[in-house]
Amino acid sequence: MIRRHEYDSIFTIVIAGLSLLVTPMHVSAQDAGKPQLENIESVYPGKAYSPYAKRSFPSNVYWGETHVHTGLSLDAGLFGNTTGPDTAYRLARGEEITSSTGQPLKLSRPLDFLVVTDHSDLMGIATDIQRGAANILADPKGKKWAEGFAKGGEEAGKAAFDLIGNFSQGTVPKDLVKAYSPGSPIFKGVWENIVDSAERFNEPHRFTAFIGYEWTSVPKGFNLHRNVILRDGGIRAKQVTPLTTQAPLGTTDPLDLYKWLEAYEADTGGQALAIAHNGNLSNGWMFPVEETYAGGVVNEEYVMQRAKWEPLYEVTQIKGDGEAHPMLSPDDEFADYGTWDVANLDITELKTPDMLPREYARSALKNGLMLEKKFGTNPYKFGMVGATDTHTSLPTAEEENFFGKSTSVEPSAKRVGHPFVKSALGAFEGDMLLASGYQGIWATENTRAALFDAMERKETYATTGSRMTVRFFGGWEFDEGDLRSRQPAFIGYQKGVPMGGDLTKAPAGKALTFMIYALRDPIGANLDRIQIVKGWMDSQGDLKEKVYDVVWSGDRKSDANGKLPPVGNTVDIEAANWTNTIGASELISVWTDPDFDADESAFYYVRVLEIPTPRWVLYDKVRLGAELPEGIELVHQERAYTSPIWYSPTE
Repeated sequence: MIRRHEYDSIFTIVIAGLSLLVTPMHVSAQDAGKPQLENIESVYPGKAYSPYAKRSFPSNVYWGETHVHTGLSLDAGLFGNTTGPDTAYRLARGEEITSSTGQPLKLSRPLDFLVVTDHSDLMGIATDIQRGAANILADPKGKKWAEGFAKGGEEAGKAAFDLIGNFSQGTVPKDLVKAYSPGSPIFKGVWENIVDSAERFNEPHRFTAFIGYEWTSVPKGFNLHRNVILRDGGIRAKQVTPLTTQAPLGTTDPLDLYKWLEAYEADTGGQALAIAHNGNLSNGWMFPVEETYAGGVVNEEYVMQRAKWEPLYEVTQIKGDGEAHPMLSPDDEFADYGTWDVANLDITELKTPDMLPREYARSALKNGLMLEKKFGTNPYKFGMVGATDTHTSLPTAEEENFFGKSTSVEPSAKRVGHPFVKSALGAFEGDMLLASGYQGIWATENTRAALFDAMERKETYATTGSRMTVRFFGGWEFDEGDLRSRQPAFIGYQKGVPMGGDLTKAPAGKALTFMIYALRDPIGANLDRIQIVKGWMDSQGDLKEKVYDVVWSGDRKSDANGKLPPVGNTVDIEAANWTNTIGASELISVWTDPDFDADESAFYYVRVLEIPTPRWVLYDKVRLGAELPEGIELVHQERAYTSPIWYSPTE
């Protein structure tokens, strides 16, 4: 049965706004009376009559992303990005800006937070290549890059890919590495400019600008990238130098990044975390279970350090979706979404099936249960976030407003025909790019501290660009009666734990229950269904998974195999449009795991699917007259992935 409820977070915003318009009145306690809370607590457990007062839990979901590159990043600059962090923040805050290709752009709605994560390696080299600095022209390789950029178009693209290839293979000229590495005045100046920009645009309670960078470990083209995010302001950030990966000062070993994070906290008194991304381009090295690429082993030290410093994983972005893979989850009809499984990042080594289990989030979550059994710590106990990884300075994750991965593929009639990467072994074709994603954070307020703390406790979820609102609670006592209120979060926090939480040692005779609700993006598509994805380790040590349809729109019935019929499709291909005549505006349910075993470790996360809508390539065809390659996907289903809730049979 489908139940539909509005969200307390939306009403909080509305009521807060209206309260500013009300003239204060003097009302005595006798006039107002006192609520007899004992009479209503069974259906309303608030602390006061006003459901928005005295709250002790996060009421609002804040939208943003943690992965934006500007023209200060070596590859972004060579691709033609001439904008900096200020442009990224201005766009995110709701301003109309002009892109590097001269196109006006504005987001449909402002974001609440942003992290500019320019590559720490070779900071400043892109801008010096752009202007043809003397030290760049003095090196044969540098001169080639500068001349290619000056010619523009295809030649600039070739220069950018050549720089990326040399960076990936560790063959950038040593003198250039030295000039743009820690210890050089250029590097120091760029880092301080990044910090200063974040400080200028950070406005507590209105917009949060985190300080961060990307540690771009990519040995031999194997993607091991991490974004580093600081909880703190400029005073602490300027006390440190970002870690790099290029020799002789840098390192590609994640264990060394953990040491940097440890030193940062010890030396400054601040806090930091790291978020990995694009395991799908790591060729099996992102989530190791035995050996690490750096030559180490997965042992007790490794699992403890990874669990400590990486509480989140970027599960979806422009370079593919990393939740699941159809070969790993053959019974999951929605697993083949945004799949990039050709090769490593620079396509110098093709993918083989044995690599896949160590690349995707769902498999990593399962392997984490196995490693926890072995070492006592789960290194892959991460929450879910989405981000763009844009190299345009423009955090656009809306299909109808997508400005691409790099400046070279900002909106144009021909961009879909430009491969992202191409080599003699294969290609990531232009149509494979995803207009993804964003992150929703449940926090008490829009500040660096509150948002960072929510990320640490994993009360976050990823979307592929939609701003749907999703709550997910787990416990032992949820029942249908808990859905009788328009304020279900009260019950959720009172009787259970939110996304990112832990449940242990089931009470005798009890099975896990969950309360889930989702509200569509106010300007987006209706909802198809809510699913719960469960992974567990059985008594034989085998890792299992199952996807459950929990609640859905319409009067559809599951078939004999338990499969729910498709929701339908209203997409108008000729107009790049859809209608909300199918699906539901909101879905809510209480669900009990029918296969619960109190002796088995498990995790559960929610996947919410929207009804089908057009992809960005279809908008390009309708608006720009783009000629699309045959057979490409024109329609998709946007989705959200919550952070899991974990169950352990022991305390």
